[in-house]
Amino acid sequence: MRVTGPAAQDAPLEAAPPHQGEAARLAEAARQFEALLVAQLLKAARADSEGWMGAGEDTSAASVLELAEEQFAAALAAQGGLGLAGLIVSGLSAPPEPGLEPRG
Repeated sequence: MRVTGPAAQDAPLEAAPPHQGEAARLAEAARQFEALLVAQLLKAARADSEGWMGAGEDTSAASVLELAEEQFAAALAAQGGLGLAGLIVSGLSAPPEPGLEPRG
């Protein structure tokens, strides 16, 4: 899985190599998901702003801020982030509880 957007070429988020086990691939996917979620949260928090120092909309500044948000989100997720990746991995790795098996 590759990240799309302005930071796609420099983003450290790449799929786990095929030789890694299923657990490593799951952990990498969860980390990438957390990084994307954090980037979207940062983008949403900035959406109502009036631009740099209240000077209005500036497309170049918006591009730089978007790149910075993506890189910050990737770095945050790589260091454990908000803990979402760990929760996702534990939730998907845990055996199903009795009585919660899918009906079929």
